[in-house]
Amino acid sequence: MAGIDRARGFLDAARGALSGDPGAQVELDLCERRLYQPVRVALAGSLKAGKSTLLNALVGQDIAPTDATECTRVVTWYRNGRSPSVTAHVDDGRAVGIPVTRIDGRLGFDFGRLTAEQVDHLDVEWPARALQSTTIVDTPGTASLSTELSDSTIRLLAPVDESGGDEPRGRSGVDAVVYLLRSLTATDTAMLRRIGTAIGGSSGPLGVIGVVSRADELGAGRMDAMISAQQIAGRFAGELERTGLCQAVVPVAGLLALGARTLREVEFRALAQLASTPGPELEAALLTMDRFARPDILPHIPAELRRSLADRFGVFGIRLAVTLIRFGATSSTALAAELVERSGLSELSAIIDTQFAQRAEALKSHSALVTLDHLLATQSSTQARELRAAVRRELADVHGFRELRLLSNIRVGGLDLSPDQIAELTRLIGGSGIDPATRLGLPAGIDAPDLRASAIEAARAWRSLARHPLMAPDVASACQVAVRSAEGIVAGLDEEPSGTAGFSAERH
Repeated sequence: MAGIDRARGFLDAARGALSGDPGAQVELDLCERRLYQPVRVALAGSLKAGKSTLLNALVGQDIAPTDATECTRVVTWYRNGRSPSVTAHVDDGRAVGIPVTRIDGRLGFDFGRLTAEQVDHLDVEWPARALQSTTIVDTPGTASLSTELSDSTIRLLAPVDESGGDEPRGRSGVDAVVYLLRSLTATDTAMLRRIGTAIGGSSGPLGVIGVVSRADELGAGRMDAMISAQQIAGRFAGELERTGLCQAVVPVAGLLALGARTLREVEFRALAQLASTPGPELEAALLTMDRFARPDILPHIPAELRRSLADRFGVFGIRLAVTLIRFGATSSTALAAELVERSGLSELSAIIDTQFAQRAEALKSHSALVTLDHLLATQSSTQARELRAAVRRELADVHGFRELRLLSNIRVGGLDLSPDQIAELTRLIGGSGIDPATRLGLPAGIDAPDLRASAIEAARAWRSLARHPLMAPDVASACQVAVRSAEGIVAGLDEEPSGTAGFSAERH
């Protein structure tokens, strides 16, 4: 996969080939600006899949409204900023400032006289560390009751050909997508296919991962709910792997994750009081959330506080928190860390880091090349045809895609290798970081000759393992991916003898 410099070179060449097309020049300017902006990651999925709640959990703050109000029906961009501000871009071209409101502790954006149908998109600037390197886009449900709202999501993620056809035309507004699933429906698979084509082009879903959302609800709030969700995620992952629609599928209890990341001391004390309540009495109170919040139930804990716990954690989160406190979580910090881990958010965050954040330059460059491919396809000049052929050759290099698919396979335990071999393979294909030293398990700052020697040795060792006569085909294929990653390190070092530039195997 191309890097930023190579993508910029293609864009410069395209300015000449498309000099007679003012609209294409605008597209090229947008492409170049995107190369130097944070990677754009969209949260997508059906109506009420939990996208806004997951966004808040990932950021670690309540910055996205979760109530089904006007603001949740509009494509909303969340970017890093010095102070909170919300701007509505209206369909008549105006930019209107939107006040931020808090009603009963819930965040909202006051549209005033505007309606969702009048607003093209919202721009939210918010001071948050998670937004410094990533712009997150919250989208309306792809199966919304309003066709117009669903169309706004499709126009962003996988816009169709302007001639009126159904085929994606590329130029997706984002570089990667986290797609939330409640079940695996025909609508979901069709949408994933469109997104994968628009973002990855012929390379497949380079920047698409799936989330079994609201995972705790799959087990009706039982303590084994996440185990059930893991099994369901495994089935979804198997199906999506066979169809090539996304790179990984993980279960996440978004409400629990958000509650854990924003856990308050008063909530911890209330949960500790619940943990000291006799089991039968507590289980009777937790039969329903309405019963749990009744004034005559558990009178030693204020009803309003119990109602807040029910809203922020749900029955599964309360049961899990109580169990963890009984087994030794003696502080709010310790409890929050355990809850985040068990919510699935830690695994999702690690996948996002591995597949999106660390590969941000590759994803942004790939987005630019996909756009170039579509722009050049409309031109008949010899210069444009030759340039498009070069762009398509660059897009045909899908080693980064193979690495991501292999990481997903490793994650679900799909390879018959020893634990040491799995750890080494995961590291070499970029599971812990994509710089050469990290891939090779060497200290940072090591000299280029030592890096090169280690990479050559790694390629030799994995090539030898791949050729073993008793090796299963899937393991042999994984070994070949490792060989290519090691060879990519060598090629990058040969291009840059100083070894100081950040190389990633996706460039080759």
